[in-house]
Amino acid sequence: MRDGTSQEVLPPDHFLSLPRPDPFIGVSVADGPDLEGIVDTTTLAAHDFDVDTRTGFMPPDPPIRRLPEQWEPWEAALQKAMHDGLQLAVKENITDAERNMSDRWRLEVSELPTLSIQDLTASEVLLRRAHHVLTFIMHFYIHTLPLTSPIVIPASIGVPLLKVSIHLQLPPIATYSDTVLYNWELKTAPSPCEMEAESEWSCTLDLDNLKSQDLFTGTRDEEEFFLASARIELRGVEALELMRASMDEIFVGDDIAVRRITSYLSRLAGVVHALTSLLMDVRKGCDPDVFYYRVRPWFCGQDSDPGERKWKFEGIDECEGSIEEPKDLSGPSAGQSALIHALDIFLGLDNCTSKTSTTPTSGKSDPRTLLRRMQIYMPRHHRAFLRHLSANPRPMRDFAQTKTPELAEAYNQAVVAVKGFRDAHIRIVALYIIGPASRGRTGGPETGRRYLKGTGGTQLAQFLKGVRDKTADALLQ
Repeated sequence: MRDGTSQEVLPPDHFLSLPRPDPFIGVSVADGPDLEGIVDTTTLAAHDFDVDTRTGFMPPDPPIRRLPEQWEPWEAALQKAMHDGLQLAVKENITDAERNMSDRWRLEVSELPTLSIQDLTASEVLLRRAHHVLTFIMHFYIHTLPLTSPIVIPASIGVPLLKVSIHLQLPPIATYSDTVLYNWELKTAPSPCEMEAESEWSCTLDLDNLKSQDLFTGTRDEEEFFLASARIELRGVEALELMRASMDEIFVGDDIAVRRITSYLSRLAGVVHALTSLLMDVRKGCDPDVFYYRVRPWFCGQDSDPGERKWKFEGIDECEGSIEEPKDLSGPSAGQSALIHALDIFLGLDNCTSKTSTTPTSGKSDPRTLLRRMQIYMPRHHRAFLRHLSANPRPMRDFAQTKTPELAEAYNQAVVAVKGFRDAHIRIVALYIIGPASRGRTGGPETGRRYLKGTGGTQLAQFLKGVRDKTADALLQ
């Protein structure tokens, strides 16, 4: 285990350190127009998609805690917002003192210098931390504004965020990766002996040895909400390994391979059941009313804004290069987890047509389209992983239909387990969002809404039930 700043500089031959095409001019800054050295992730192994054999889609080491001194004004602004306990503008009975504190903080943010990101672009890890810090500041800024105020993100934060987001190929808004994947550290660091033996993962990277780095509210409820997803990601590593092993066996395709795949699918069902239990465990540390009223509003995006205001980025017209007004401004959502998408793709669930699905002319969105929209908010290497998985020439569902009854039954077990996960997600949404909203008090964050949206911008009940029903349609008869 390396120390907390270990990821600031990666080995020169690490794929994250290799040059990227410059997003502004379309070629590699380091290699010129021939693009030599650019990673083509369509043909690489899982670790080259930023998927670790020990931690899956989460990084193998804790993300860095702080940017270098050059960008300390950003870090200081975020720390001050968290330390002062800034309050939501939609908070019931917010005091004048709380409003004034938020006003002063926003003024300080607006007066910050517009820092260059040039020295960040050589490090993927620094860019990730910059995206995390800037989006957290932006969400603090927006959600402390009075609902009657227009949303204009100051150039001091908005311009560098837009540029960082272009380099990372992410929207300029907090995502699942900002709140979960790259927002954790260890409660207990490994001992020197564990570091020497490199055996710390079996000792310290367990599901109960994690804590969040940064929080909007500083509450245990918010932390447990984020960590529930982090634990699912870590427990899901076994599912990724079972998927990989199954795909290897499909290419062999003999009787031994069929028996092995049957066993792998049965084990996969067990892993998904474990993920479901972890999902339901969020109830142990996160109170529904605290989440709904105090936590959830902080990371709502433009399409979930209680005032239905458009977000404007100050200074965008003065940026060198071509930067367009952002269109994808939905907040973080569990639907942005590449792990769950990988399960869907591996089992062929994303290609199944529901018997009860709405027609294209009904005006309702297809859940598959909404799920794919969530991929816009994933780290680009994880999107590449999902594309690679989707391009598999021998899909598991097709294979399971043409072999033994035992294989078909094991496949159905895995599908039923995923459906159970979807059912559990619906129960959690009912407990944490639909329930509090229906009991809502005047002035709540979604007063007057005709329907409830997720923080990712989806219409909650319709979307989740649609995904669940499509999962059930995948069962082999």
